[in-house]
Amino acid sequence: MTPSELLQDALDRVRETAAGAVDGLSEDQLAHRPTPDANSIAWLVWHLARVQDDHVADVAGTEQVWTAQDFVSRFGLPFEVGAIGYGMSSEEVGQVRASAELLTAYLEAVHEATAAYLDGLSAEDLDRVVDERWDPPVTLGVRLISVLNDDTQHAGQAAYVRGLIT
Repeated sequence: MTPSELLQDALDRVRETAAGAVDGLSEDQLAHRPTPDANSIAWLVWHLARVQDDHVADVAGTEQVWTAQDFVSRFGLPFEVGAIGYGMSSEEVGQVRASAELLTAYLEAVHEATAAYLDGLSAEDLDRVVDERWDPPVTLGVRLISVLNDDTQHAGQAAYVRGLIT
């Protein structure tokens, strides 16, 4: 198994978990927050897809799916176009409302773009420095693992909240 195949398998699992967390739920169920300041399933899945979209598009040098496929308008959220969820207030988290179909469509589109990028990667590519703002500078491999870690946590949280409400 190549590093590219390993990353793809891990991200396939994230997609499956996140899609399963939203499947068949109403918009109200997706917006449910177990406590007033907790994250909803809708926010968790939107956020994990936004992080993956933002970070992978950056390292790939491509436009984000969010804008390229006009998900920004389809979601109609009251945030800046570049918002990905980091640092959002509890009030902002509560503003993320979407149908299971829309969340899944965005998740799938981001997954396809990520898979296309990963298909072309070699093991040597993972050592390429992609962010010099850190000490040590961040390599592509570290950035992709960071995305995978964030997405895995949020997919698991979405599945947990689904278990609480179903």
